[in-house]
This record gives sequence, structure tokens and C-alpha cells, in this order.
Amino acid sequence: MDHSSTTDPASPGPLDFLDFSAARAGHLYKTAYLLTGGDAHLAEDLVQEALSRMYVRWHRLSRLENPAGYAQTVLVNTFLSMRRKRSNTERVTHEFPEIAVTDTDPTLRVTMLQALQQVSPQDRAVLVLRFWEDRSVEETATALHLSATAVRSRSHRALARMRVLLGESFAERLSC
Repeated sequence: MDHSSTTDPASPGPLDFLDFSAARAGHLYKTAYLLTGGDAHLAEDLVQEALSRMYVRWHRLSRLENPAGYAQTVLVNTFLSMRRKRSNTERVTHEFPEIAVTDTDPTLRVTMLQALQQVSPQDRAVLVLRFWEDRSVEETATALHLSATAVRSRSHRALARMRVLLGESFAERLSC
């Protein structure tokens, strides 16, 4: 099967999507890993699903000003959609992922991932976009189809919940 572009050299072809997905997959995976609470396999599935949704519409999406930002939005929406489906019965286990961790403090990472698992998927999405992705309130609101006020209040409540889950001694450790 020929994977070259169509006869119009200006139109994007499958190779354009392959380049895009190869360049963005790592970043998408990191976000998905946090959204899923540290489930490496579910994160891979999430990235694959988001990229497949983009591939179907790639002829239009490649012309967007920021297809990478759109990919992040598709990833988050796919995550939220997967969490809403009742047919999704997979659950995260307490086993460590198969990837090597090079953190200076693996206990910190595990504790944070466990705490993230205990907040609602919508709150987790807000926390990941606001504080991991370093997006503004407005960008987060747009990505999640919420108002800026809703993002602020969810951020406030989710951070308070994380503080309760992590405890005072852990909060002091983070401020070092």
C-alpha cells in the first residue's frame, strides 16, 4: 500500500500525521500517565485512542494553528469519556509500572500518584492541566468545556483534597 501524500503536494498525508504523532506521543503519554493515576497500560491506551481520533480528522486538524494543543484537549476529553463509561471495568492496581523511574525520591512520586487516584477524574484533569501542563485557567476551561470560575473552584477544592490526602508532614516536605 502506498503511504505517500495525494497528488496535491500542499495537502497533508499520512506521513505528516506520523511525524506529528512521533513528536507528540511522549508528551501525551506523560499527561495520560498522570491522568490515569500512574497506570502505564491505561495511559498507553489513552494516547492511542486520542491519536486515532485525531488521525480520522487529520486532513482538517493539520491546518489548525496549534494541533499539539488540540491533541492535549482530545486526550483529556478521551480520558473523561472513558471514566464516564460504565463498561470500563478496569481498575488500577497497586503494582508499580514497568517503566524505570529516575526520580531522586520515588516515594514522593508514588505518594503523589496515589493521592491523584483518590480525586475525581474531572478534578484530576483540572490539576494535571493547571499544574503539570502549566496551563492558564482560561486554557484549562477551554480544554475541559468549563467556565473559568468552575476551573478556579475545582482547583481550589482539588488542592484542598490533595492536602488532606497527603497530610501536613508531606506538605512540609514538598515546600523544601
